[in-house]
Amino acid sequence: MTPQELKSSILQLAVQGRLVEQRPEEGTAEELYRQIQDEKQRLIKEGKIKKEKSLPEITEDEVPFDIPESWKWVRLGEVCNIINGFTPKRTVEEYWTNPDIPWFTVDDIRIQGRRIKKTAQSINKSALSKNTERILPSHTVLLCCTASVGEYAITEMPITTNQQFNGLVIKSLFIRFVDSEFIFSIAPLFKKILLKIAGKTTFSFISVKKLSNVLIPIPPLAEQKRIVAKIEELLPYIDRYEKAWSRLEDFNKRFPADMQKSVLQMAIQGKLVEQRPEEGTGEELYRQIQEEKQRLIKEGKIKKEKPLPEITDDEIPFEIPESWKWVRLGNVFSLQAGKNITSSEIYDNHSSDHPYLCFGGNGIRGYVEKFNRQGNFALIGRQGALCGNINLASGEFYATEHAVVVDHFGVTDVLWGAYFLKALNLNQYATATAQPGLAVSKIVSVLIPLPPLAEQKRIVQKLDEILPLCEKLK
Repeated sequence: MTPQELKSSILQLAVQGRLVEQRPEEGTAEELYRQIQDEKQRLIKEGKIKKEKSLPEITEDEVPFDIPESWKWVRLGEVCNIINGFTPKRTVEEYWTNPDIPWFTVDDIRIQGRRIKKTAQSINKSALSKNTERILPSHTVLLCCTASVGEYAITEMPITTNQQFNGLVIKSLFIRFVDSEFIFSIAPLFKKILLKIAGKTTFSFISVKKLSNVLIPIPPLAEQKRIVAKIEELLPYIDRYEKAWSRLEDFNKRFPADMQKSVLQMAIQGKLVEQRPEEGTGEELYRQIQEEKQRLIKEGKIKKEKPLPEITDDEIPFEIPESWKWVRLGNVFSLQAGKNITSSEIYDNHSSDHPYLCFGGNGIRGYVEKFNRQGNFALIGRQGALCGNINLASGEFYATEHAVVVDHFGVTDVLWGAYFLKALNLNQYATATAQPGLAVSKIVSVLIPLPPLAEQKRIVQKLDEILPLCEKLK
């Protein structure tokens, strides 16, 4: 159960009369309601208050759930004066000069929470004109009925509010019947009701008339206060649960990626598969690579490269098996960026005119009419926020200038190279600029541990078994 579901469940128990017990000595809401109605009729006869337009009788079909016998369903407009908010014209400077009346917007909730003790903006009395009733008294529940429908707050001082919010001011006759703190406590449940009233429209708006007709269940006043106290007692536990839930959610989101990193780290440290003496050593494989490079240089197939510095003890980041060897990327691979190609030459769909995959810095970009590489290679993205990412290409394909082709000379395992390059997190060597990039001249000096070829293949086999399981965890 999510924290929001837990909170909704507690509030639902509260409004169904199942959060605290009912006490006969507290009387019933029906009894107090009748007393208030009698008093109301007396005041109307005496001309002390005006007769209000009656709201529709509540029918059985409208009642959404059962409530205790001591409770009563009423319409919100029967117990509250619903006061529209408003926004004075910004173009009239007079309204905003020397302001002394707090003016509330939804931003105030985001800044300080749902108990409003101050507002970021204020207006002056001239902005009110004759609408002095729009100054809402302290302990008014504020309910958003447009835009951010369902947002709510309670004010702890007299304020005005913008047009998104309506103030729910308990009518003087009903102060003995409804506690504004009770309305505030159950306010999160209004959102679902209001969205249903608004319907599927582009712009949600709930009129005062529609809001007046919303049903709310009213317990006896003493029980309302006990419900409020119980909710306040439970809120700290919900907050703790929410923090724990957030940590768990964060862990669950990161777990598959963290697990992949851990598995790759085990692989690159020689801890994923056992070492076998009969498979030779990384030193022997390194000599074989150098011999192959010299042969290709003599045949003019690759260029002779500038020697890279010797590896010092201070550079070695972690221990590796004795049969492995620390080498620089440029000593075991040939790293060469692809060729530039314009966007107009790249097509989204495969066709006979554009049959070759085109690889950029972040993988496949589309299809092109020609290829500039043939074989199986790992590719390093060298441009953008994701530079250092590793992709695989095979057959005939085109590598753009943003993809570095990793040539293995046919001596090391291509998939092993791809996995180990990924484990190196080459993105850490990117330039810290608006458009990060990897310089080939820099990454050729990066260290990589070299296992014997047979062990490389066993590492790949083991990674091919484990990493898909990590993917399933997502």
